[in-house]
Amino acid sequence: MDTDRILDLLFYVLAGVLPAIITGLVAYYFFKMHTANEEGRRRYLIHKEGQKNAMPIRLQAYERLVLFLERINPSSLLIRVAPQSSNKKDYEDYLISQIEQEYEHNLTQQIYVSAESWDIITTTKNATIQLIRKSNIDDTIDTADKLREVILTDLFDKQSPSNVAVAYLKNEVGEMW
Repeated sequence: MDTDRILDLLFYVLAGVLPAIITGLVAYYFFKMHTANEEGRRRYLIHKEGQKNAMPIRLQAYERLVLFLERINPSSLLIRVAPQSSNKKDYEDYLISQIEQEYEHNLTQQIYVSAESWDIITTTKNATIQLIRKSNIDDTIDTADKLREVILTDLFDKQSPSNVAVAYLKNEVGEMW
């Protein structure tokens, strides 16, 4: 008789406790899912707000870099920066220092653009400097004005590095939408 009573009592306890345990586990599972969902939603909203605030800054960085590229474009650089003497080497050094100053002025913009874009900017700067140096190697060029003329003439045959970089930046900005 004692065994029957113990079994009845055990069955009675299990019948009453088992549904409570199952209900508790289901409630815990749903609470955990709800908490995770809310955390994800909160992260999304914070990210969205950050993007909304960062977008104007990023666009401004791209604008500044396009301005930099336009300023170091040999066709505009040679018009804006006139030779101070007729010495071609002095003019070459002066042009390169102008390019380097412009570059240094825009160094901070690299944190707002992609690594590929910044690499293109640096490559464009270096290619423009090389273009100037390569033009100055010619022994037939004996004055700063002749150097200007040769560089501009070379640009008629090919696209300047700045134009290629500006096209890349425009494409990247277009992909941001």
